[in-house]
Amino acid sequence: MDNRNVSPLTKVVIYLIMITFTVLTVYPIFWLVIQSFKTNTAYLTTNKLSLPVRWYTGNYPFVWIQGNFFTFFINSVIYSVVTVIAVVILSNMAGYAFAKIHFKITKLLHGLFIVGILLTLQSILIPLFLMVNAAGLYNTRWAVLIPYIALGLPMGVYLCTDFIKGIHDELLESAKIDGASFMKIFTRIVFPMCAPVSVTLAIITFTGSWNEFILMNLMTATDKYKAIPAAVGRYSGALGSDYGKLFTSLTVALIPIIVFYFIFRNQITKGVAAGAVKG
Repeated sequence: MDNRNVSPLTKVVIYLIMITFTVLTVYPIFWLVIQSFKTNTAYLTTNKLSLPVRWYTGNYPFVWIQGNFFTFFINSVIYSVVTVIAVVILSNMAGYAFAKIHFKITKLLHGLFIVGILLTLQSILIPLFLMVNAAGLYNTRWAVLIPYIALGLPMGVYLCTDFIKGIHDELLESAKIDGASFMKIFTRIVFPMCAPVSVTLAIITFTGSWNEFILMNLMTATDKYKAIPAAVGRYSGALGSDYGKLFTSLTVALIPIIVFYFIFRNQITKGVAAGAVKG
């Protein structure tokens, strides 16, 4: 659309809509941060929308040190980063095989992967727990990482297969003629070309694993292997909540997501746009 052909009234309406959505998006984060500087008593006895009468910073050292938040934070980083790397690489490799290497069993195997998208976490929790326990992995990081990676692969394989199908066969055939192996074609040609869908997949996987609670809490028994969602949950219960520390832990948990966005915001925008157009 040419901006010169847009009427002033239309521009005003567009900007009002953009400002409204911006406020609706940013204000909850602003409110969360503000409430983290209140004590539990101050939160319960004052206006929930007001600024703190006395800015209390004691929640942060309490949550970080006495709440052992550093351990939970490190575990969340390990779970999220390892899961993203594994899911992106394995999904691209499987997508390349399903899209460009044709055997009789290819469609069947691809169909089995896609069925995984239909499975809900709740429907496989019990058998998954029994399998992890029988393998002797319970209360280890592997008990969390392996299911995270496995649950992320169906959607990853689906996205990557569909994307790689759009890569022209002539490009890959010319590489074969030059003597390139399947692995070399994948690492030098296919994987770099899959950057848009890889970024999209990384976003989905990172946010999903960072915020996941049920599986991580079920597969671990000690704080040594638990992640941030478990740390947040300890400040809220049926008998009462410490809202100051709860909002503080949520604020700390939100920081990596915001940092992740600001570092990769250009790649995120390009990746989502390219993935949408490709789809």
